[in-house]
Parts: sequence; structure tokens; C-alpha cells
Amino acid sequence: MFKGIQIQNEPQYNARVTEIAEEQLGNGEVEVNIEYSTLNYKDALAITGKGKIIREFPMTPGIDFAGKVFRSQSDDFVSGDSVILNGFGVGERFPGGLAQKARVPADFLIKQPSEFSSKEAMMLGTAGYTAMLCVLALQKQGVTPDKGEILVTGGNGGVGSVAIMLLSKLGYQVIASTGRPEEKAFLQSLGAVDIIERSELSEPGRPMVRERWAGVIDSVGSHTLANACAATQYGGTVAACGLAQGMDLNMTVAPFILRGVKLIGIDSVMRPIEDRKEAWKALGSLVDKQLLASLSTVVALSSSVDLAEQLLAGKVRGRLVVDVNT
Repeated sequence: MFKGIQIQNEPQYNARVTEIAEEQLGNGEVEVNIEYSTLNYKDALAITGKGKIIREFPMTPGIDFAGKVFRSQSDDFVSGDSVILNGFGVGERFPGGLAQKARVPADFLIKQPSEFSSKEAMMLGTAGYTAMLCVLALQKQGVTPDKGEILVTGGNGGVGSVAIMLLSKLGYQVIASTGRPEEKAFLQSLGAVDIIERSELSEPGRPMVRERWAGVIDSVGSHTLANACAATQYGGTVAACGLAQGMDLNMTVAPFILRGVKLIGIDSVMRPIEDRKEAWKALGSLVDKQLLASLSTVVALSSSVDLAEQLLAGKVRGRLVVDVNT
């Protein structure tokens, strides 16, 4: 038996920390003793039942984890290897990382970069890895620091806070959008040069407005994404990776056909392994560990269920790292 969160849908939907039998581990070649996981927006939707995340019941949530290989039938990993998992349906279709153990296919895993401990890797987690994918997308589209300001929406969230830190380190002028203006000093400590209030972007707007952003990293969706596109400069790029405001996107094609704006979807769940390695290698060379620690809070597995509601309500700053052994 091992400890973990288990979600049931009978007699009613509920999530709780409990003892889980080894027989309920997933199928795969590699068994991992998990050291740290995270609490992401998707995990919170799964735990609360406010999103249709779970595909099979019972299910252990947790879309990522870091730990050490305990047993392996794969030539790519041996006992003692430090590994990371992000996505691949873990915590949705396969038992996830909010537990002390996992068994997964070898091709779901990458070796943990030597620059990070397991705790630091999960301070980044899927949110940090997704933020890096967004930054790389902007760079590959020629959005360089001299082109102008970069808008990061959801600035206090996991993706947003790491994106601000990374972009600032690379020399970009970052403007953060947030619904919590009282967090201005925190966002500036990460590297934002200024903030705008969420309300400036979150209501229906015009098809196009004055050009401002050279690039955008958006984790919010809905009207916020539409308004971000409407204000993007000619030839600019918008990297969209989230839907905190909603899945809808009510806008015209005007920014795309009149200004050549590029809207790029960033998928982190099924991303090819080589892209994952590229992102984690870049994180290893860019991350300021002191700043990373300042935007991260380590919590016990036992408190994760209660924290899910707070995360969905926008009351959590930065990253929630889960010590699964407490």
C-alpha cells in the first residue's frame, strides 16, 4: 500500500487522501518512487469535479511528478535514475503523480536535468515546462527583445509567473496582466516592468485596436486571448496555452489577415520527447533558483484537496509544489 489522492464518482464525486493498493498502479515498464508533484489548474479541476478531466474511475490525479526509478524493465532507465514526467494523460487516463508511487511507460519519462533537484524540477513542473515551450515558440517566430513589449496574461498563475521570469532573463520587456493588482511588487520582482489589470482584457472588445504587443503568452483564453490578438503588432506572435477564463474565442480574422499575426497553440500533454528535452535543457540554463523559490510554495499531500478550490478561485500565487511523503 502507498499513500495518494484517489478520486471516486460513486456514490458521488469525491477526492480524498487514502491508502492505495499496489494493484492499482498503472501499466508500464518503469516504477517510480515519487518525491514531489504539483497542484496545477487541471489537477484542481479534476479534484473538485469542476472540469471533465478524469476519464476512468477510480483515478489518482496529478499531471506531473519527479522522483527516482525503483524498478525498470526498460533499457533507457535503471534503478536510481532521477526522472520527470509531464502530461501524456497521466492523472486523467492513467494514475498520476499525487501519490507516493507510479508505474508508467518508459516513453513518458525524461531524465531529470542535473541542474535541478526533484523539488526544484517540480517548482517548475508542467507550468514551467509549458512556459518554456511558449517562450521558445516566440523565439522561433523571430520575436526578439528589440521588437517590443511582451504581454503575459494570468501573471500570478503558474505558467504566467514562470514566463515572466524567463522572458525577463532573456531581456524582454514584460507587461503582466493580473486580477490582483496588489501583487504588483511580486510580479516586478520576477521581472515584469509593469502590470495591467485583468479587466482591461477580460471583456468583449473591438476586432483590432492600436498595435502594442510584439508577442503574447496567454494562459487565459476567451475574451482575454481575443483582445490580446487585437492589440498584437504586425507580424507578431501569440502563444496560447490555457483556458482559465474559458474555451470560447469570439473574434474576427482581422488580426491574422490584416496584420499577419500568428496564433500558435502550445500543447504540453502529448509533446514529442525531443521538444520536452529542448525545453528542460533551456530551463536549466535560464532559471534563477532564488526567484523560482520565491514563486513556489511547498505543501503537504494531505492539504492538496482543500487547496484545489483556492487555486480555481485565483487565490494562489505562483506554484504549488506537493511533497507526496507528508
